[in-house]
Amino acid sequence: MGNAIKILLIDDDEDDFILTRDTLSEIPSRKYALDWEPDFEKARELVSRRLHDVYLVDFQIGAFSGLDLIGEAHGNGIAAPLILLTGKSDPEIDERAMRAGAADYLVKGTFGLSDLERSIRYSLEHAKNLAEIRKLNTSLEKRVEQRTRDLAMALQELEQTNENLLRAEQEILKALEKERELNALKSRFVTMASHEFRTPLSTVLSSAALIAKYNGPDDEPNRQRHIARIKSAVNNLTSILNDFLSISKLEEGKVVSNPVEFSVPELTGEVVEEMSGLVKPGQEIRCQHAGRTEVMLDKNLTRNILINLISNAIKYSGEGKPIEIRTDLQNAHLEIAVRDHGIGIPESEQAHMFSRFFRAQNASNIQGTGLGLTIVKRYVELMHGSIDFESRESKGTVFTIRIPV
Repeated sequence: MGNAIKILLIDDDEDDFILTRDTLSEIPSRKYALDWEPDFEKARELVSRRLHDVYLVDFQIGAFSGLDLIGEAHGNGIAAPLILLTGKSDPEIDERAMRAGAADYLVKGTFGLSDLERSIRYSLEHAKNLAEIRKLNTSLEKRVEQRTRDLAMALQELEQTNENLLRAEQEILKALEKERELNALKSRFVTMASHEFRTPLSTVLSSAALIAKYNGPDDEPNRQRHIARIKSAVNNLTSILNDFLSISKLEEGKVVSNPVEFSVPELTGEVVEEMSGLVKPGQEIRCQHAGRTEVMLDKNLTRNILINLISNAIKYSGEGKPIEIRTDLQNAHLEIAVRDHGIGIPESEQAHMFSRFFRAQNASNIQGTGLGLTIVKRYVELMHGSIDFESRESKGTVFTIRIPV
């Protein structure tokens, strides 16, 4: 009976088994193999092994309910149909059987050969359709999961593409802004150079022409005076060119911080000695240091900061006005303060002091590029420091720098 439909009858009444067996044997169109299990627990074990195609379950199996067995089997995913056998027709039992997962139910003593054959056949067909639906659902779920993964991946790739495009757009905008700044810098340089270079060059030309006239032995004082004017004009030109060269290197990212160990008082003394040729009559540069002397910082940047601040203090202070330099290395910062007693900065213009090419109104007649403080601030930032200032017009200015060491 290799192709026979395997049926398990779960019923504690042997007479029902014999009756069911005889009825099945009379069905001509199909072959059935009927097994019988009267014990509830053994029946549960047999059902769990999934050895049969159809289960006929009695409503009452000893002290147990067949509905409990059907409900348990259905909950465990038994695909084979479970048909409830009951002693009487009752709509409530019918409804309970459907809720438990029964494929059909038959009333004992009332169903005949055709009823049993139809119930088994319909139940098997229904189970087959359910299995096919489950299979289709599983396939559909897998396809939905795959499509969802594909969509998520496509969405992620799209987001990445959008991020890349946004990043590229931002970089292009930055490049354009940088280009505009460089063009503006070049334009300002041409304007500034044509203005600032004219005065010292005129001085050089006029002094050179006058020196040629002072060729007598008594004209030595006049010659020295004009030679000094030429030197001063050349120094001014050199200062202007240095400012533009420094800001150009900063804009191009060519300036980096390279810390070395050096003595703060020694560096300050060297810078003061270099600047002594620029002091006005009666100006005195006073230096004071507190704390440790050795520090690990970029020596060249620190030197350039001191040169710019001291140069400004000399330039914007009158004759006989002292310039005070205080350095302090008693904690985790090097503090540098440069104080002058010069023209000061108008309060209304102090917010723009570190802007490129900015010149305060009260400094318009004093030669300069308006780049010195911009360069100082950039140098300080390269060493992760900060710069502040206090100023009162006609009273003087103090610039204070703090650099972590």
